[in-house]
Amino acid sequence: MEVEVEVVNLRKSFRGGRDQVLKGISVLFPKGKLTYILGPSGTGKSVLIKHILGLLKPDSGQILIDQKDVTNLSNKELTQIRLKIGVLFQNSALFDDKTVFENVAFPLREHENPPEAEIQKRVKKTLSLLGMHEGYDKYPNEISGGMKKRVGLARAIIAEPALLLYDEPTTGLDPITRITVDDLIATVKRELKTTSIVISHDIPAALHLADQIVFLSGGHVAFCGSASDLKKCQHESVVGFLEAERRTVEALS
Repeated sequence: MEVEVEVVNLRKSFRGGRDQVLKGISVLFPKGKLTYILGPSGTGKSVLIKHILGLLKPDSGQILIDQKDVTNLSNKELTQIRLKIGVLFQNSALFDDKTVFENVAFPLREHENPPEAEIQKRVKKTLSLLGMHEGYDKYPNEISGGMKKRVGLARAIIAEPALLLYDEPTTGLDPITRITVDDLIATVKRELKTTSIVISHDIPAALHLADQIVFLSGGHVAFCGSASDLKKCQHESVVGFLEAERRTVEALS
């Protein structure tokens, strides 16, 4: 199942209103599409995602998941919504005391408790989808950074979520692992067609993979559209961001 997510005039401040992070953001995340959220650090990307997860309450505005406003739900109702959401955290957030298999199986055991044979089948199928065909008995400290991302993503999609969130999945990774993660995102997009939102600073990945790109600047949506339109955008923040990326690429080449 896919969902549509719509953010309507969302506002959020901290420190008693002195630090206004989101200043009336409105954006539609289309059903079954992959959206990248770009923008400078501190511009509200993570705060926006925390609102979608129900971890923060807005000062005003709405977050509609399939036209249901989640900003006013009870804790019980929020829990039911979160069961439909998979999250790949920046550091993968694996359980150090659980094997690869047990990490991926955790959501099934915690929320569905199907027969063991079904757990075995679903875990192996999901890991295989992401290119991991062995090493299921290893612990997180025994596998590489790229493998940890595979395991974290497998755990995020094992319960077939309607919405998938990626929290800066390539930040701090070496170039080879970064390409691996981009390939994983592409695989999930192709095979599952889940509504997906990626917080990122990775402009090349966004230009290559995204169905839609949202650029946040100063608590506002500075741009929302296709990759080709982003390249033509004349907003000062977007132009500066793209120019900084170009200079970085030139310095490394």
